Amino acid sequence: MSYQKLKDIADQAKAQGKAFWQPVIEDDMKERDVTFAESFENMRKMLLAMKEADRAYDPKLRSESGLSGGDGAKLEAYRKSGKGIAGDFMMNVMEKAIKMGESNACMKRIVAAPTAGSCGVIPAVLLSYEANRKVEEDRLVEALFVAAGIGEVIAASASISGAEGGCQAEIGSASAMAAGAVAYLENGDCETIIHAAALALKNMLGLTCDPVAGLVEVPCIKRNVAGAVNAITSSQLALAGIRSAIDPDEVIDSMRRIGRLIPECLRETAKEGLAITPSALSAVKL
Repeated sequence: MSYQKLKDIADQAKAQGKAFWQPVIEDDMKERDVTFAESFENMRKMLLAMKEADRAYDPKLRSESGLSGGDGAKLEAYRKSGKGIAGDFMMNVMEKAIKMGESNACMKRIVAAPTAGSCGVIPAVLLSYEANRKVEEDRLVEALFVAAGIGEVIAASASISGAEGGCQAEIGSASAMAAGAVAYLENGDCETIIHAAALALKNMLGLTCDPVAGLVEVPCIKRNVAGAVNAITSSQLALAGIRSAIDPDEVIDSMRRIGRLIPECLRETAKEGLAITPSALSAVKL
């Protein structure tokens, strides 16, 4: 990836009269020495894998630890009951995020987006958007390139690893990626896209990685819901014309510094935080 800043992608796109996703796919073509069609279809495979993972959710499955499984079905039933106050679209986002995270915990095939621990955020947002807006599949593929560009910059300038930067690096990154993707799908320009990402990431700064028993289950799965909902709300702020008071690339720089300051015991080691509560210690016998 030749881009180190979101501004670089946005500036190139604007200078060439292109959409945000186009410099990203062109960079992929150059880096992997593939054609436009090859790159685009490879990303389509990622989207189709997300769709299949969503369809293949099994409410009867439980993870080996016993900590995960079945909650996606509960949320689906609640959504269908009409009792929820969040609206069908947002409830659907929440439901799909839980289902994807549970499928990951139950060893089903998912897409790391950008990591397995944050696998529910982007699919939940994009698949719910597709159902709600009836958007063409190619547009979703383009949105995934938008998300990929944002994720690549975060990976290059900060981190997407919970062990290195805390959960802000995983759920936070996924939320920023999804926010930018929605901003694109709603016809936001490059500035709107990167500010949507910044607004989402700011809300996740400092989020620790404190998995119970060291497993990507508690609290990871439900944090996917928070990341997905955060992505939607952040995109709406940006589309309304609200801008991050902090430059988007400075937000990513801050994320890197914060990640380095988070103590090792709160970076995927299960040595502190939720991982050592009495509930956590009594819940898992491994």
